[in-house]
Amino acid sequence: MKILTYDLHIHSCLSPCGDNDMTPATIAGMSKVIGLDLIALTDHNTCKNCPAIAKAALAYGILFLPGMELTTSEEVHVLCYFPSLDAAMDFDRYVSAHLPDIPNTPVLFGDQFICDEEDQIFGTEERLLISATDIPFDAVYDLVRQYDGIMVPAHINKPSTSLLGNLGFIPEGSQFSCAEVKNEADWPQLQQQYPYLANCNHLCSSDAHDLNSIHEPIHTLAAAGTSLSDILAAIPKKL
Repeated sequence: MKILTYDLHIHSCLSPCGDNDMTPATIAGMSKVIGLDLIALTDHNTCKNCPAIAKAALAYGILFLPGMELTTSEEVHVLCYFPSLDAAMDFDRYVSAHLPDIPNTPVLFGDQFICDEEDQIFGTEERLLISATDIPFDAVYDLVRQYDGIMVPAHINKPSTSLLGNLGFIPEGSQFSCAEVKNEADWPQLQQQYPYLANCNHLCSSDAHDLNSIHEPIHTLAAAGTSLSDILAAIPKKL
């Protein structure tokens, strides 16, 4: 059994709300300095900086899990994690086709930079990535499974852009078995208030949009090994 310190909710400079210094190699380097074993990149509605940070993380000797923070049609944020870069980029193409054609205005929302593993900017995303897709929450579980991934509702009790904040309840027929909370202390009360969560695991990540917000190595995940499949299997608790 491997005990891995993690931060599985980090935004890069591709998210318009992310600082421009949140470049792939810088994120990987800071995570190494902090002492994290495992990180995930979860930009809004895109995985396009995942290839760069995967290479940077490998160079720094830390584990990288490809991910995305999907915005559903209800504006609920859902973390989606994948067992390979290929699966993540396939999912990226699917989500891109379901993102509205609303142009980004950098002066209002921020830049959306696509980088290589040496932090060189080679492109920008022209559409606004924080827009809601037309994918409903109740379709996400089965959709992500088609790419061999898992879904984790993000910052579940945040007042906005969350499952409980936006919907106010856990929909009947939900199948997720892990949820993210911003603060560890919130979890026991949430399990009491929402019986569905009693059979779920939970993550506690930073939702970092700047380098100083990346979590210190205080939260851990127990995995059978260090492969991406091992990590994906460790995130949810079996129902």
